[in-house]
Amino acid sequence: MSDTTTIATKLADLKLFQSTLIEIGPKLMSETNDPKIRERLEKIVSQDRENIGDIEEAIAKFDNRAEPRDITQKHVEKVKEMMNGSELTTYDKFFQYELLKHQQTMTGLVIHKAAQSLSDDLQDAMEPLNGVNFENRAHQEVLKGVLYFVGTREMTGQEPDMGLWASVEQGIAALKGAVGSAVG
Repeated sequence: MSDTTTIATKLADLKLFQSTLIEIGPKLMSETNDPKIRERLEKIVSQDRENIGDIEEAIAKFDNRAEPRDITQKHVEKVKEMMNGSELTTYDKFFQYELLKHQQTMTGLVIHKAAQSLSDDLQDAMEPLNGVNFENRAHQEVLKGVLYFVGTREMTGQEPDMGLWASVEQGIAALKGAVGSAVG
């Protein structure tokens, strides 16, 4: 497989992951009655919906379309099956969501880096992924906090320390600061 075909396939995988995250997010909102968690998930899903346009823009600029790999399609179907089933606890479902978000983030970062290493034209084509990648990193930080809350409640029946949200917000602010200095 050529370099450009591999990147095209990974872009198709990326779009499939994004679509799956958009589909799963609202289902997770119904799994919790915590207004802070619901609010954060709503924001993530809203940004994911906007970001799919940037992924499609990168695919269009790349001008080499491909389909997601079979293994990626099987993986996504398995995640959807687990999310719709009753075997997983709420914590387990949020954990699967965070894992998929992590996979999405790393795939986007690697695609962007691979394109940079091949040519300036490919780097320019992948530029729309930059914002998507950084927002996905911020989403990971939020989801880490959600996992602490949901997991603590599920395992102990007690409320976790509310100071955790402050540390999550600090982590996101630091990430945005690093992005701002890298871009500016």
